[in-house]
Amino acid sequence: MPPTPISFARGAPAPELVPAAELAECAYAVARREASTLFAYGPGGGYAPLREWVAARHGVDARRVVLTVGGLQGFAFYAAEQLERRPGRVLVEAPSYDRPLKILARERAEIVALPMDDEGLDPDALEAELRRGSEPPSFLYAIPTFQNPSGRSLSTERRRRIVEIVVAHRLAVLEDDPYGLVRFEGDAQPSLHDLEGGELVSYTSSFSKTVAPGVRTGYFVLPADTAASFEERAVSTYISPPILAQAAVFEFIARGHFEPNLVRVCGELRARRDAMTSTLERTFPPGSSWSRPQGGYFVWVELPNDVTTAELMARAEPAGVAFVRGEDFFPRGSGLGRSSARLAFSYESLARIVEGVERLAALVIASTGSMVAPRA
Repeated sequence: MPPTPISFARGAPAPELVPAAELAECAYAVARREASTLFAYGPGGGYAPLREWVAARHGVDARRVVLTVGGLQGFAFYAAEQLERRPGRVLVEAPSYDRPLKILARERAEIVALPMDDEGLDPDALEAELRRGSEPPSFLYAIPTFQNPSGRSLSTERRRRIVEIVVAHRLAVLEDDPYGLVRFEGDAQPSLHDLEGGELVSYTSSFSKTVAPGVRTGYFVLPADTAASFEERAVSTYISPPILAQAAVFEFIARGHFEPNLVRVCGELRARRDAMTSTLERTFPPGSSWSRPQGGYFVWVELPNDVTTAELMARAEPAGVAFVRGEDFFPRGSGLGRSSARLAFSYESLARIVEGVERLAALVIASTGSMVAPRA
């Protein structure tokens, strides 16, 4: 019999992490109460009470907030807008979230991947790139907190330095922060948006990781001079956002569910992260390394140099373990990430995480051809 499949591939919450019953009650309540509004076309910027709640959390005028159909569609709007205003290269972290990389490739943007380490994006590399060439970049795309795919966070010192560089070069920045509230330990850090003031740095997040991915509700906090055109682009794309889903999210918040649910989710995910990192420590061979995130969904694994993730994936599929190759998180053709992998700990149970990592460890050891024992 083939082994039971275990997936570390998708950055999705386990079904038990989604507050389905509470959301169903909220959706029913708002549909009964506001049916004539919620089943009609809605304003392009989204459901007004939720828009105002987001604005209050970020200390901005509600007209600077646009609710989107998830964060990724908003990224497509933002990228198109910026590339029209200032065509040129787009700066990203190396590695970076694979879906925006695909969108940028479709837009035929020149993608420049800047190096990062355990403290996040290297400010010196950013400054050097900004001094290169006669034309300034279109924008910088960054995920400073519990980054997808690496799980790393940009240190506070580097955040301040990067904002200084951004201001000096008048560089537009999109700060993507879907995981920032999913923190297990450590102190929250200031956002790039807050440090800069929101003139150059746009901020985006969503309720996919804090409430449920199926509500498809993201949001952007934009500079005052770009919010209106961003909203117009949204309206011209889908006419009306899904107002019922946005209203259900607001009802969930208004009933006091948001913070307690977040505490519950963080506790569950912390246990899953601990299960993954402790099993990596116990089973993976010398020459391997991995990130140790303080929150989020992902662990980034570097394999011994003689093991490629393409080879490992070929072995892992019949062994019933799925993950994402590291090279998918770099610009195509860069040659980077060949011995790296992203493992998501958000979906599987504790026991299945342990079993899946043990299966992978055995495959890595077999791929090295080494008789060296795993770590004690």
